[in-house]
Amino acid sequence: MADTSAPVRLYCFAHAGAGVSAFNGWARRVGPHVEVTPVLLPGRDSRRREPRLTDHTALVTDLLERVRPEPDRAFVLYGHSLGAMVAHTLTQALHERGLPLPALLAVGACPPPDRASQLSDHHDTFDTGLMDKLRAMGAVPEGVTPGDYWHRAMLPVLQDDLRLAHALRVAARRTAADNGRVPVPLLAVSGNRDPLAPPSVMDGWLGWSAGPVVTRTVDGEHFFVREAALPRLLGRACRAVRRLGSAPAAGGPFVPAARQGGLPESGGRALATR
Repeated sequence: MADTSAPVRLYCFAHAGAGVSAFNGWARRVGPHVEVTPVLLPGRDSRRREPRLTDHTALVTDLLERVRPEPDRAFVLYGHSLGAMVAHTLTQALHERGLPLPALLAVGACPPPDRASQLSDHHDTFDTGLMDKLRAMGAVPEGVTPGDYWHRAMLPVLQDDLRLAHALRVAARRTAADNGRVPVPLLAVSGNRDPLAPPSVMDGWLGWSAGPVVTRTVDGEHFFVREAALPRLLGRACRAVRRLGSAPAAGGPFVPAARQGGLPESGGRALATR
């Protein structure tokens, strides 16, 4: 039983090409009794001199060094886009090793491993079409031209991250076939204007957990991680975990009861307000 007096630790994993700046301000936005802990992958920011990771085994080794769950303290994982696959991979690795599991696995803006991915499926062909898609979703800053600083500094990180995402999706399908679905509750969050992982795609996560699965939609495009609705939603989920000592069942208090209505046992959808 987790210590319900301690803050819930919320480990956060960012999207492809990013460090952890997307989680700036989350400590205030999630509300009380939640400790936000962004996890930085190698090859960026303070770890920029370390080799970037592009395969499943190397990622798991790195994550198990940096994420050390305390047996008597509840923790939650949230991953956005590529980060969703990182969080899912970590949950699988913890389960395989008999280590403490998250009270809740939360994923956002990422198709489940058995669905097509418009980005990572094309990790080895950075053509004009893919760059146009990245630009349209806001992943490429305005005014960027071939050969400038962004192309030299950021494009290699993004390319390697998409290679990593592809490797994790392949490994997730293999692991699920061998060992089944992850045995933890799962929250799948989508942006209502996300062209890459809309609500209809995020619903596919229903088949990836052996526990209850709840789906939620927030207002935003692919990078709704930068808006206030997501951390507030996760803060409520973490406080529910803290009260109960574990994650709530499907239909639990992830959003205000007046907004969510009745939910079926297999999960449900509501628009989380800001």
